[in-house]
Amino acid sequence: MTDPENARLQVAVIIGSIRNGRFGPVVADWVISHIAQREDMAVDRVDLLETPLPVHMPAFGEVPSDEVREKVGALSSRLAAADAFVIVTPEYNHSYPASLKNAIDWHNEQWHAKPVGFVSYGGVSGGLRAVEHLRVVLAEVHAVTVRNTVSFANYGQLFDAEGKTTDPASDVAAKAMLDQLAWWGQALRDAKKTRPYTV
Repeated sequence: MTDPENARLQVAVIIGSIRNGRFGPVVADWVISHIAQREDMAVDRVDLLETPLPVHMPAFGEVPSDEVREKVGALSSRLAAADAFVIVTPEYNHSYPASLKNAIDWHNEQWHAKPVGFVSYGGVSGGLRAVEHLRVVLAEVHAVTVRNTVSFANYGQLFDAEGKTTDPASDVAAKAMLDQLAWWGQALRDAKKTRPYTV
């Protein structure tokens, strides 16, 4: 008999901003509440503020120090365990936070052949320019980005004091994005069991 917990997709929800006063945790907890209602997903809340990474990288072929390996490894193991990702990102200067780029760049195979969904927030653009930049970068590390996204334009007006959105359309958008993430996550996980992904 299949263990229901093991059958669930392991989804890492990554909070991309580490800026003081950030709104990311509110948005992340909102999407996590949607995942918690699903029987096909389990969630790991990955806060890049709580898993700090070095910004100075070793040269290609250079072995990182034990201290660096320990810092990076704390995040690496969680990314490796995930079957799929949801990246929660604001838009900074028409793109996404440096902390998020750093987390992507420190890793490679952890992203391979795994789907990524996006929940973005910002001003009038709702963070969509950050998402478009992320699609290009994640393609380079062999991740598969799903088409549907959730975006919050002028996000400060769209959440109440309890962190719930006041816009019903966002709940519909979250379901559509997570449904696509589930399809790709299950398809890719099953495919890798019969044919390992190679680059």
